Amino acid sequence: MTDLRREFDQAAEDIQQLGLRPDNDTLLKLYALYKQGSEGDVHGDAPGFFDFVGTAKYEAWAKLRGISEEQAMQRYIALVQELLG
Repeated sequence: MTDLRREFDQAAEDIQQLGLRPDNDTLLKLYALYKQGSEGDVHGDAPGFFDFVGTAKYEAWAKLRGISEEQAMQRYIALVQELLG
């Protein structure tokens, strides 16, 4: 396991210790960066029209299409550190 992957996994654990819940935009950013960092580009069908949360998550992840997994991991780690800071 690479050092970056270890830091990424640690950041995913650390964010669970956050005292206050971030706003929805920040939550979507965390979700999208985590998915891009762990799975790469968005895949699968978009959620149905009335699945508002699923659609928001899918679209946030889709906006990161083309960003490397390493870059997404670095951005995720930085955002988690900023939130915990």
